[in-house]
Amino acid sequence: MPIGFGVLCVWFAVRGCSIYGRGTSEKWGVNVSNEAQLRPEAGAGEQTDGAMPQIEVNTTLTLGALALGLLFGLGVERWPVLAPVGQVLAPVGALWLKGLEMTILPLVSALLVVGIAQMMAAASAGRQAMVTLGWIFGVYFGSALIAAFAMPVLLDAWPVPASAHGILAGGVPKDAPVPGLGDFLLSLLPSNIFAAAASDAMLPCVAFFSLFAVAMSRLPQGPRAQMTSLFEALAGVMMVMIGWVLRLAPIGVFALSVDLAQRTGAAAIGVLAHYVVTVSMMGWGVLLAAPVLAVLGARVAVGAYVRAMVPVGAVAISTQSSLASLPAMLNACARLGVKPATSEFTLPLCVALFRATGPAMNLAVAIYVARLLGMPVTPTMLAAGVIVAALTEVSSPSLPGAISFVSAVGPVALAMGLPIGPLALLVAVDMLPDITRTVGNVAMDVTVSALVDRRR
Repeated sequence: MPIGFGVLCVWFAVRGCSIYGRGTSEKWGVNVSNEAQLRPEAGAGEQTDGAMPQIEVNTTLTLGALALGLLFGLGVERWPVLAPVGQVLAPVGALWLKGLEMTILPLVSALLVVGIAQMMAAASAGRQAMVTLGWIFGVYFGSALIAAFAMPVLLDAWPVPASAHGILAGGVPKDAPVPGLGDFLLSLLPSNIFAAAASDAMLPCVAFFSLFAVAMSRLPQGPRAQMTSLFEALAGVMMVMIGWVLRLAPIGVFALSVDLAQRTGAAAIGVLAHYVVTVSMMGWGVLLAAPVLAVLGARVAVGAYVRAMVPVGAVAISTQSSLASLPAMLNACARLGVKPATSEFTLPLCVALFRATGPAMNLAVAIYVARLLGMPVTPTMLAAGVIVAALTEVSSPSLPGAISFVSAVGPVALAMGLPIGPLALLVAVDMLPDITRTVGNVAMDVTVSALVDRRR
């Protein structure tokens, strides 16, 4: 039922959605001409103009550090003689966490401005681009709504293990009055952007920089290009900084997991497994919504859609890459009767700009953290989470999973008034739900292409 509601919300939201923009752009590997093609990838050690710095994160080593830290923490709990080691590691983990936190707001702000500028430029390529971007925005909000309705229901039916409640309670804010609708609306825009940034008020910051990016698109070409380059450079600098922090992720995650296991015992292992399954289920919700939209909006037969998507899913699972799945997606569109002129435009655009499962799974992470900490999730918190999850996904280019996780989930948690400390541990297991993200994304890419073709 929640998934069906989310699908209907996508359908009605997109019907009236329109996007305006000026200028052209080929940043981040997408060409917005009528014959859009992805840029050739740069060679080893080479970086194309306007591209984000190449950051590598060893997720396997980080996952191994998490497992080792949990085992060591259980050992400290059993043999107190090892306790001094845990006391030394605690500040190491806290310091690494601070390094992670300090990069989130400037990184997200810069990426949001560049991402919206890129979409505004793409929209100027013509009606087909505007329709494609309309569907992208509609699906983003529908994806977030799926998690907003389904994740609380799922956690009511299959709760966080009772032994795990409050295990990450350190740093939880004190109880505060629940804001009403009027207070929530007033919080959407900041009276002082610098004060909002200093207090980690993510929702007004996202609103401000979204409006800033739209205003940038109204500048003449010269100043607009200069401003875009400035924010691209800022995003690149923050990417390098967060890359430095995440290179130390095995050390930081090890230290944090030792402290966690000392305090909670084996409950930490069970809750991480529960987290992976429940968050992945929100991605599967988006995946199931893809054929529903294809049938309702593009008049595609269910059987034909499933048969066309089987090879795409196989490539997505084996590579965990939307870009590597592009040839299979083009073939699937051809089997579904989508015109080549449509698929050859929309699919590269979707691969560069569109991650349909992102809002649902990112919001699901924030809701899970709230339940884990024993914090009630109010309707205003969910509303803030939906808005930020949908808008910040525009700013999430194809980054390594760990960086994308931090830059996308961090703002959602902050907008909902949640501490981001737990994300430092959850980032270590994010590689496990990543397969679900890729499969759901490629399925919705093909669906959007079919929807756009239907409207030609």
